[in-house]
Amino acid sequence: WFLHQQLELPGVDVQGLLQPVYDLLVQSALEQPSVLVHRDYHSRNLMVLDSGALGVIDFQDAVMGPVTYDLVSLLKDCYHKLPLSLIDSLLAEFQSKSVVLKNETASQLRRWFDLMGLQRHLKVAGIFSRLNLRDGKPRYLKDIPLVMTYIREVTSQYPEFSDFDAWLDSEVMPQLASELFQR
Repeated sequence: WFLHQQLELPGVDVQGLLQPVYDLLVQSALEQPSVLVHRDYHSRNLMVLDSGALGVIDFQDAVMGPVTYDLVSLLKDCYHKLPLSLIDSLLAEFQSKSVVLKNETASQLRRWFDLMGLQRHLKVAGIFSRLNLRDGKPRYLKDIPLVMTYIREVTSQYPEFSDFDAWLDSEVMPQLASELFQR
């Protein structure tokens, strides 16, 4: 939805460019301890109840999944950017309180977190595009720049994504800027 339909980019070399990225993301997800995940845990699905307690909505799609999935959804929310220092602090606190992460290093958790974020944000770019194109909900397009910022933060940080990052820089980002400028 995002690359071919929203941005109207010509054919992408899925086998050569995208498949290695997908393979790394799947491998990272499968390495992680599996826990119950909400799958849509972000600011728009959280509310403060009259009692002051936190309410969570839209939880019907909960499944077992990677331990970092909901954490990424919340700390790298597609609608609100948190300061990196706060993300780092909350990630460390999460690890200190998580039974399933007690034997993992902070660097391993960070890698899992970053790669799960890359997977989630690639998916979200497609979802937001589909909501615009198929469902007539263009309001989600304004959130794609933050989603792309998150994607680029990870692809530029890890050498194994250097080819993908260069392609994002040369092909996707200029087309995205053009697309957003036209709106």
